[in-house]
Amino acid sequence: MTHSNSILARLQCDFETFRLDVNLQLPGQGITALFGHSGCGKTTLLRCIAGLQKADGYLSVNGDCWQDDHHEMPVHRRPLAYVFQETSLFPHLTVRRNLTYGYRRIPASQRRVQFGQAVDWLGLSHLLDRMPEKLSGGERQRVAIARALLTSPRLLLMDEPLSALDRHSKQEILPYLENLHRTLDIPVLYVSHSASEVARLADHVVMMDGGQVVAEGPLQETLARTDQPFALEEDAGVIVNAVIGEQDKHWHLCRADFPGGSLWVRDEPKLATGLPVRLQILARDVSIALAANHDQSIQNLLSARVLEIATDQIPGTSLVRLQSGDTSFLARLTSRAAHQLQLTPGMAVCLQIKTVAIVD
Repeated sequence: MTHSNSILARLQCDFETFRLDVNLQLPGQGITALFGHSGCGKTTLLRCIAGLQKADGYLSVNGDCWQDDHHEMPVHRRPLAYVFQETSLFPHLTVRRNLTYGYRRIPASQRRVQFGQAVDWLGLSHLLDRMPEKLSGGERQRVAIARALLTSPRLLLMDEPLSALDRHSKQEILPYLENLHRTLDIPVLYVSHSASEVARLADHVVMMDGGQVVAEGPLQETLARTDQPFALEEDAGVIVNAVIGEQDKHWHLCRADFPGGSLWVRDEPKLATGLPVRLQILARDVSIALAANHDQSIQNLLSARVLEIATDQIPGTSLVRLQSGDTSFLARLTSRAAHQLQLTPGMAVCLQIKTVAIVD
């Protein structure tokens, strides 16, 4: 990752409750999630990058220096867009006029996102003549994201954009965010405390606690670690990139192939042979056997090798990291079970995977 294609942030600032102190080199493309509990410093870091919060240090975005020891680019000069939890649409303007408010101020030669593109990406064509008060929460947030994109930013900051939405609205907007993930060439910093959102959207993850970075790296590698604090919680699990290799219409299943094996998952209308998918496999849905047993209800069996056994924060439980082919998995089991199976690093075992969720 070269400096000209990365986000470099070495920032420090002091508060009454904690000190923000980060040193990061992040990808200059894709979605990077800033993840952690409330109060860990995620939003503060985002505000420092935006210039809304004063911080000492250095900041550059894809080769352009925004801040160093000699100068600090003011907020209005930073080529970024910020999507907040609340949409703050202009209530007296239609959706169309909300979208064009910033778009018209960008010279045509500098527009990196065209009006029609943003409308198509966020599914807004049938909403253009409506007033904000006539929109659902999910629709308002889609308008806010499109409005941000139409300012042609070099960096898009999103501060928990789904936290104010109900479950239905979240499910409505997530496919549009996934579409942006596939089509947008603008780097995104996405703040969230939701493990499921991070698993569904992110390419890279930064885990924060107490104003500091406790783990950081590509999503798949970072989630599969046992030495970061959030791996040992209820949503511990891994993300597996796969491709649909076969559809079994009779049983309403499809086979998802990945480096090292395949998994049967529920068929869905959007799926087709050859389609890349992202799978989420939670540690609580993975068990371990010493040999494959086909006389059972669990259909997904994988040959694997034990890499690591870590003590869980929950008394009496362990988290086991395993590898099948080139793909890592996590399994949560009782420490008694790990002892009875005499699990040790390097040992060959069989993974039994009960539930697989397609998240993208």
